[in-house]
Formats: sequence, C-alpha cells, structure tokens
Amino acid sequence: MIQIISALDDATQKESKNMKPGIDYIAVATPFYCTDGKGSWLLHKRSKNCRDEQGVWDFGSGKLEFSQTLEESVLREVRDKYGCARKILEKLPAFSHLREQNGMKTHWVAVPFIVKVSSTEVMNGDPEKIDEIKWFTSESLPSPLHSGITAAFEKYKEMFKKYSR
Repeated sequence: MIQIISALDDATQKESKNMKPGIDYIAVATPFYCTDGKGSWLLHKRSKNCRDEQGVWDFGSGKLEFSQTLEESVLREVRDKYGCARKILEKLPAFSHLREQNGMKTHWVAVPFIVKVSSTEVMNGDPEKIDEIKWFTSESLPSPLHSGITAAFEKYKEMFKKYSR
C-alpha cells in the first residue's frame, strides 16, 4: 500500500510540474509598483525571454511560491529584479486579472504592493528577462504597457495620485 501511494505521489508531482500557472490553475501574483517616494515610478521593458507580453513596459510581478507570505514574495521579487534595498509602503486590495494571451484564457489573482526603492541603487538584476529599466512619472508612462497596468491605474487611481505628488 505504501508503494502505491508513493507512486501516485510521484505521478501527481510530475503532473503538477507540467501545469502552467494562470492557465491550468488560478495562480497568485504579487505585483509591485516601485516608487522613489518623490513621484517617480520604476518600470522595466520585458525581453523576448519572458513568458508573455514581450517588449512591453511593466512594473513587475512575481508568482507566489509555496510556503512564502505575500510580503516575502514581493520583497524577493523586487530584490531579484532590481537588486536594491526595498520597503513595502502599502498592500493594495487583491483583484482578478483575467485576460487572453496567445489565444489562451488566463486567470491570476493579484495582490499588489507599493514598494519604495532607492533611485541610486536600482539595477537590472535579471538581464535575461529585462531589456532595460527606467523611471517615469504617472503622466509620462512609456508605451506599450503591460496589459495589467491600464487596469491597475484605473483601479488604484487615488493611490497612484497619492504617491505621485
């Protein structure tokens, strides 16, 4: 009986490793909106090596990993992408990010954060997936933008105003 359960566990683990987040199951993301605290926002341009939406500008996000808190996830992702000191300023209300990507419907639950980073310390910590990083104001965002940004700016309009002053 133990060997049968062990074999089932192995098969289940192999199957789950082949599952695609947001497609085969609802995935949890921790998007981050990095600010310098002086009204500017840090965005990066997604490279051709990204899973989707290559060549667009994005604030950044990461998939919540098993046994991590939301806060641990977002701080890890900001460190990995921008290699700098970071401080969570605010956790925003969660929302469902539903879209169609490459002909497939995707579903992510996003729990976004406002994170303060130092404009003098940020660097491209993931050159394989990030072509460039730049600072922008809310009024001068680049184009094209990641599909989640327009929805985020509408949903969190007051928050962006608060940190853009």
